[in-house]
Amino acid sequence: MRHSTWRYVWSAGCAGLVMLGLPVAAQQAGAPAGGAVGTPPPVASNPIASVASTEPAPGDSNEIRKKVAEQGERIEAMRSQISAQMAQLDAMKRALAEQEADYQSLRHAVGIDVLDKQRAGNIAAGGAGASALPMPAADSVAAVAPAPQQQPVGEAPKPDTRPPEVAPIFQQPGVLTPKGKFVIEPAYQFGYSSVDRVALVGYTVIPAILIGLIDARQVKTTTQIGWLTGRYGITDRMEVELRVPYVWTHQDTVSREIFTGTATDNAFGSSGNGLGDIEATIRYQLNVGGPDKAFYVGWFRVKSNSGKDPFEVTTDCIQRCVENVLSEVPLSVTGTGLPLHQPSGTGFWSLQPGVTWLYPTDPIVLFGNVSYLYNVPRDNVTRHILLGGTEQLGKVKPGDIVDLSIGMGLSLNEKASMSIGYEQAFVGPTKQNGQRVPGSTKIVLGTLLIGGSWRFNDKRTLNFTVGVGVTRDTPDATVTVRVPMMY
Repeated sequence: MRHSTWRYVWSAGCAGLVMLGLPVAAQQAGAPAGGAVGTPPPVASNPIASVASTEPAPGDSNEIRKKVAEQGERIEAMRSQISAQMAQLDAMKRALAEQEADYQSLRHAVGIDVLDKQRAGNIAAGGAGASALPMPAADSVAAVAPAPQQQPVGEAPKPDTRPPEVAPIFQQPGVLTPKGKFVIEPAYQFGYSSVDRVALVGYTVIPAILIGLIDARQVKTTTQIGWLTGRYGITDRMEVELRVPYVWTHQDTVSREIFTGTATDNAFGSSGNGLGDIEATIRYQLNVGGPDKAFYVGWFRVKSNSGKDPFEVTTDCIQRCVENVLSEVPLSVTGTGLPLHQPSGTGFWSLQPGVTWLYPTDPIVLFGNVSYLYNVPRDNVTRHILLGGTEQLGKVKPGDIVDLSIGMGLSLNEKASMSIGYEQAFVGPTKQNGQRVPGSTKIVLGTLLIGGSWRFNDKRTLNFTVGVGVTRDTPDATVTVRVPMMY
């Protein structure tokens, strides 16, 4: 109850008391005064009315006294009620003061006072109805009210135009490096393949040329590749990449030589290691996507022939061809073409344009790649065979590759995410001097990929991928581990 209400009640009670007491005071004061002076009472026109007015009945006087007593009791009750309400109001004032002190201490602890000062311009620009917080502090509002209109109002946060991050399972990443940032990515890949012919598309190509005169029953290949990749963000939507690989390969071939009449299978093993084919890539984000709107990243990759190619290695004709069958068949038909050492590169330059797309749709992200790899043909190709001699092969053109892939990424929490996808490549046949090489056919490579990602912090991430071949010509299993580090 407010002070104005209490004043009103008190004034009403006092007025009522005065009004009730005036008649009694008049009667008590009139009789003694007339007796003391000795003046006779005035003559009234109506004696009966005069007697009635000057001499009240005893019953009326008692009733008036009773009313006065009751009014006094009510006034005392109201006084008691007002006192109780004033005590309650004092208690509420003390509680309000304590809450105000707690509120101010909480504002200071979380830094809202500083935020109010920073938002002063926004409040002034927003008008009388604007406020920085649902419960602004009194000093903050006072500081904001007289702020001039010219005070800066701040800038809205820039929208995030970068594609969402997912656990990478394909060779081409979807998230570009921010402008001015540099990423170093060491990586390791282990692959194992067991097929019934020499048909590798990665670092050993044109198998039909290399085989020669053997009947390959089974080829088991173990490949380990370590590479160091560097990426630099030119703008927020463009980056360049350079990758330098080092390759170690071991191959065991179970074969049977033809024209010898033997029915025994022989195992022949060879290994090789060295610098692989260095490659460079440029990527550009074509649009600004968002929720339920795809991001598109175009890229162009150039692969060199810096690694040791299949034509530079020497075949194993001294140990297997000459010594074993020299006395049985002419020397001209004993070359197997199996290399004594494994190559570390393809031997051809390659150009590969492609597009990567990402489509975020809560709670997953769909992504994929479409690319075309063109192998640049080589002229005047020769290979080393038979006791250090060479053979002229002419113009060799490996088959081009069309690659399609699709995947799905899911963020498990702020640190972990996983992806699953499928990649399929269509490899064309190898041609020599414009003609298809005998035994070279179109190849379809299909790989099921499962990957995961663990973020240590904003600049360090661990990515791993497991690939399983689903076609006969695809490596049986591949395991890839990458650790991108941003600087």
